Amino acid sequence: MLGAAHKPGALPLRPLTLGNMYDGAFRIIRFNPKATVGAAVMVTAVAMLIPVVVTTVLTFTAGLAVDSSGELPADATLGDALGALAAYGSLLASMFLAQIGVVFVTGMIAHVTRAAAVGRRLSLGEAWAATHGKRWRLLGLTLLLNGALTALLVIYVGLWVVVVLVTQDPLPIVLWGLVTVPAVLALCAWLWIRLYYLPVPALMLEPVGVFGALGRGWTLTARQFWRTFGIALLTVIIANFAGSLLSTPFSLIGNLGALAVPEYTTLFLVLTQAVALLVSNAFAAPFQATVASVQYVDLRMRKEAFDVELMREAGIVPA
Repeated sequence: MLGAAHKPGALPLRPLTLGNMYDGAFRIIRFNPKATVGAAVMVTAVAMLIPVVVTTVLTFTAGLAVDSSGELPADATLGDALGALAAYGSLLASMFLAQIGVVFVTGMIAHVTRAAAVGRRLSLGEAWAATHGKRWRLLGLTLLLNGALTALLVIYVGLWVVVVLVTQDPLPIVLWGLVTVPAVLALCAWLWIRLYYLPVPALMLEPVGVFGALGRGWTLTARQFWRTFGIALLTVIIANFAGSLLSTPFSLIGNLGALAVPEYTTLFLVLTQAVALLVSNAFAAPFQATVASVQYVDLRMRKEAFDVELMREAGIVPA
């Protein structure tokens, strides 16, 4: 009875085990399907509608015929090449837009998780409204983190180029790789957990800005790195495996359709890639975002007695 009394919603209001976290994440998604899976499906579908429409129009007007190898035929015109470029370019641009949409869904899920912890269900509209005033900060935080990661990788690739150009003997190159590749991977993993993993729920749920959210993520993961890293890595593996499993049939259908009807290869590939991303995002994005938000709640309960605050909000203990 005590455990039940301290679980007014999807989560036990105490430090969580791995089983509690995954059980809670699935409960939150089932409890709020529209504000989690529905939101991810909606933003991905809207973004993926662009390349489908562009490719369909080009296929039945300008034509995007390719040969059996999936390449433009030898007698293809400049218009054919530009049409194919427009089709695939719109697909890449829409995939980027879909990920931007998923960023906002992640912010919504942080509010959904906190509400579910005390037994409240947020509708899609309520979850979106809860992000008001933080949306541009959320986008800025995402761009800052991804830009910093990109800069780190560009610097490392640049160092590889320098080493290869100035070294004639292959042995120093091999040694450089053996030393720096594990070191850079370890650095990326450390930065992922300490600076990248928890700032989004912190930004959404606390009165902090972009840099304050980074500081909160750093503080919450202090002396909790390996536990947080293990759960986060396992979550990514599960989400990617399940997403690939769900999307693979659609990719196969696209390849088979392209072989059967070569003149519609581009349309088949763009359409099935759009559906595959939609299906993958429907599971992977909400699951990863919910687990990260649950980990945020867990770390605050472990370090800051957040469970007491949630109990007061749920009416379990007097305010």
